[in-house]
Amino acid sequence: MERTTCLVVGGGPAGMVLGLLLARGGVEVTVLEKHGDFLRDFRGDTVHASTLTLLDELGLGPAFAQVPHQDVDKIEALLDGGAKATVADLSRLPGPNKRIAMVPQWDFLDLLADAGRLEPAFTLRMNTEVTEITKSGNRVTGVKYRDRVDGHEGEYAADLVVAADGRSSILRAAVGLPVYSFGAPMDVWWFRLPRNESDAVKGGAGRFSAGSALVLIPRGEYFQCAFLIRKGTDQAVRAEGIEKFRERVVTLIPWLADRVGHITDLDEVKLLDVKLDRLRQWHVDGLLCIGDAAHAMSPVGGVGINLAVQDAVAAATLLARPLREGRVTSATLAKVRGRRLFPTVVIQTMQRVIHRLFLGRRLNSTETVSSTGMPLPLKIAQKLPFLQAVPAYVIAIGPRPEHAPDFARRDPQTIVRS
Repeated sequence: MERTTCLVVGGGPAGMVLGLLLARGGVEVTVLEKHGDFLRDFRGDTVHASTLTLLDELGLGPAFAQVPHQDVDKIEALLDGGAKATVADLSRLPGPNKRIAMVPQWDFLDLLADAGRLEPAFTLRMNTEVTEITKSGNRVTGVKYRDRVDGHEGEYAADLVVAADGRSSILRAAVGLPVYSFGAPMDVWWFRLPRNESDAVKGGAGRFSAGSALVLIPRGEYFQCAFLIRKGTDQAVRAEGIEKFRERVVTLIPWLADRVGHITDLDEVKLLDVKLDRLRQWHVDGLLCIGDAAHAMSPVGGVGINLAVQDAVAAATLLARPLREGRVTSATLAKVRGRRLFPTVVIQTMQRVIHRLFLGRRLNSTETVSSTGMPLPLKIAQKLPFLQAVPAYVIAIGPRPEHAPDFARRDPQTIVRS
């Protein structure tokens, strides 16, 4: 039996940020990550303006600047004939960070892990897979785990267990918390294509046309591509074969014709099963859910990481002192949901509206989107550019941005990368 004050299950953005902040607040915290490293493709790679501000407050801004990344200051829609329309102009944001940084999630998580290792109260255990929870009566008291290298099994006890293990959270399932599920009209195929400096797309851009859609995210030498398909049609579309897929891509964005041949097998195209849901209650006695474990987000706007990180900041701010003093109650845990419910509902409501009024209709349509057939809000935003700041703020900052608590703030630090 091992013991820690706070046990965080899941080494994603929410889990790592929470672990780092609690450790800086003097709380003994252990983060369990089932993989041996953070190297996984096609995870959310957007570090939003509010998260960049958080990194500055934590003294990690200079270290993050050394991590290879691309800055995006504009999100555009690609139209017929090569025309473009600006959806969100991040240069209009308030504050010093007027951008979204595109960085491999593993580099972001490695930076947080290296910063955490500077804190005596922080422990990160890789290759440690949680298999079940332990309880005393109705209270969650810890977890059982298995080491994925040598097969060793063990048990951790903790004053608080935090489920930060994503939309397929085994802890969330184990305690049976009720969930609102909203459905989604699409799934996403993720893949990569080479990128040239001469390409017309410099920031994030999407093309919506004739029953399909493609989003391009610039990532240095390649585009991370999100190809939207109707919900539940993965197997049917794959059955059409690689040539049909290439044809679909080129129909959407003709200037990709010289590089679609780099996709040689549909096994290189990964499916994201899009979910949109949230828990009615984020906790039980002894356990708290945050991030995707509390609210699975649609990829629309790429806001999932942003909300997960802000959940973690709110949780650390509210829980650090009660954890140090050994007095975390269900009422204390409920305050985390109380603080984060409003921005979650706002963002999910906007995603549901976009699903219903735009994406759902577009994926079932045979009409292309032209400069004359743009949705009315987008037309207005082209005539009144200052309105482009609204979606920029919602995407890059959010309805209720969280800031680092005083106990976690540091002067700029030199982080030795492991």
